[in-house]
Amino acid sequence: MTLDIRGLNPAPITPFTEDGDVDYAAIERLGSWLGSIDGVKSLVVLGHAGEGTFLTDEEQLDVIRAFVASTDGRVPVIAGITKEGNKTAALEAKAAVDAGAAAGLVYPSHGWLRFGYQKGAPQTRYQEIYEESGLPLILFQYPDNTKASYDLDTQLEIAGQEGVFATKNGVRNMRRWYTEIPALRAAYPDLQILSCHDEYLLPTMFDVDGLLVGYGNIAPEPLIELIAAGKAKDYAAAHAIHERLLPVTKNVYHRGSHMEGTVALKWGLVNRGILDHATVRTPLLPLPDGAPAEIAAAFASAGLGTVAVPA
Repeated sequence: MTLDIRGLNPAPITPFTEDGDVDYAAIERLGSWLGSIDGVKSLVVLGHAGEGTFLTDEEQLDVIRAFVASTDGRVPVIAGITKEGNKTAALEAKAAVDAGAAAGLVYPSHGWLRFGYQKGAPQTRYQEIYEESGLPLILFQYPDNTKASYDLDTQLEIAGQEGVFATKNGVRNMRRWYTEIPALRAAYPDLQILSCHDEYLLPTMFDVDGLLVGYGNIAPEPLIELIAAGKAKDYAAAHAIHERLLPVTKNVYHRGSHMEGTVALKWGLVNRGILDHATVRTPLLPLPDGAPAEIAAAFASAGLGTVAVPA
């Protein structure tokens, strides 16, 4: 695989107009800004932060096309693959290729979240998606507190399959992290390992090749510095960035539900001058009264101001 995403990989939100339609002008602003930043290696669209499953099939493909156009092809666009069954997910991936996606982030079949997965089933999902689409794939490790979190043997088998070149790990269990990440490294030295622990990045920063995070929407500049500090094993520098960002982290991700982070990300982009408002689609709801002001104060304290969008 030639796709190198070692670095920061923001998972962009999907902006909407106040009437609830996809806002393609805002996608142009967001994508052109993120794509202009040295150290941003890809844009990962149609994920949780992007409200991907809240979009129609046609909107999903249009969003891929819009983000591809926003960077003039300078930065690869990776698409979330979220359909429930293998066949539908494979066709989704094939359509994503036609829309310009350079790789796919494969979500687990959502029924597994509640009921768990049959041994061997996740491997078939990756195999069938790749065979149908030819799309390079990222292994997505869900949190340990779900039944869709893959055991180490399953991860190793998926990572060894043709077409799988990276893993996005959000296990959120440091006992597993400290065991499973070294095992993946030892088995597949070329596998690109990315953390997605938005709400507590610091403990995972020293073991990875980069980040694949919604957080990259709002604070790409310090997160690129954090990745560099982690690779240099410079804990003091990494901790200083963590402390600078902690008010932002608390106001975006330390909320009652991680899904509220998507709404807070949009308010963050309002503060950075990319969005004019924080419209989301139901079942997401607006944040409580006072939250936008708290987010604005956190951004000011972290020195995250308005950005200039490339022409």
